[in-house]
Amino acid sequence: MPARQTSDTPPLRNPLIAAACLFFVAGLAFAAIVFLAPAPQTGSAARTALDMPGEEEAVIEVAEMPPASPLVFAEGEADESLSLPGVRETHDVLGGEVEPPPGSNAARALALQRASNVPYAGLFEEGPGGPLPIIASDGRRPSSAYARPFEGEPGVPVIAVIVGGLGVSESLTQAAIDTLPPEITLSFVPYARDLQSWMNRARAAGHEVMIELPMEPFDYPNNDPGPHTLLADAGEAENMRRLHWLLSRASGYFGVTNYLGARLTGSEAALARIYGEVERRGLATFHDGAGRQGAASAAAARAGVPLALADRVIDGDPSTRAIDARLLELEALAIQNGHSLGSGFAYPVTVSALQSWAEGLERRGYQLAPASHVANIRAGRTGQDT
Repeated sequence: MPARQTSDTPPLRNPLIAAACLFFVAGLAFAAIVFLAPAPQTGSAARTALDMPGEEEAVIEVAEMPPASPLVFAEGEADESLSLPGVRETHDVLGGEVEPPPGSNAARALALQRASNVPYAGLFEEGPGGPLPIIASDGRRPSSAYARPFEGEPGVPVIAVIVGGLGVSESLTQAAIDTLPPEITLSFVPYARDLQSWMNRARAAGHEVMIELPMEPFDYPNNDPGPHTLLADAGEAENMRRLHWLLSRASGYFGVTNYLGARLTGSEAALARIYGEVERRGLATFHDGAGRQGAASAAAARAGVPLALADRVIDGDPSTRAIDARLLELEALAIQNGHSLGSGFAYPVTVSALQSWAEGLERRGYQLAPASHVANIRAGRTGQDT
């Protein structure tokens, strides 16, 4: 049997065995690096070096994490420096010292907030439906406190217009508030839903506002102005009860005007008592100019009350042609007397006609003024502080 041959090649020269040994040694070296390397630095940025064959050492910057916020949300505690998005802007609008730019959303919000701040201190008492206007102990009157200020140019004819019937139709009311010049006075129905909100919006847009008193027409109750209508044959106590309910429906109005009322106007004594109570509470008194103007003037004279009578009802015929003709008559009366006063209803055609007419009024040599200004002129008052 031939002798067994033995290899004279050392075992490590076997390629498979050599590879296995090299893999084992590499594993030990990797473990030594991971487990024996010093812990990474804390505080300032840590630096980690990677050896890359054939390249210079690369350094990766690891940004330091900021310390945890000490803010604690606990009952009764707050961090005054915290300002969530919109909080600071709201603060500026509702009470901060920064005045927002005119025409901005913030400016409109501020105007509404200021207009909603009614009734003013000292100018009201509790009434059956809410605050009831009164003259303050220092003599301040709602008729001046809530009127729109007006600085007119001496010698330039003045025209004022009252647009009434507002608060019942949301679309018509909003259109009148938004599109009519702020010098035009707006008059609201006392039965309107959210009456105070509507009045606040109108005042925020720059309009002064009035409230309408429903008065008995000839064909009452077939033609019924609404609950708490002031009646020709009602006793004084009953009419006062009704009047106080109407006047306490909202705040911020400077005066009152009639809604209908042909029969009550013919009862001089009853109307005089109503006018007297309105004056006693510091409100301005108006009449829309429809019907028997002489009877209304006689009742006001009997009560010793200044009454501002409208010179024209501008939309008795609610057509553009007729409204334009009445507005021209107001211009003629303003030249003749120095001032004139018109009244109308919030028909779409009326609002549109007033918009167009007012745009060129100054160029034609007139001033558009709030109704309170004409009332002061006719009452012989030189300003709105009376």
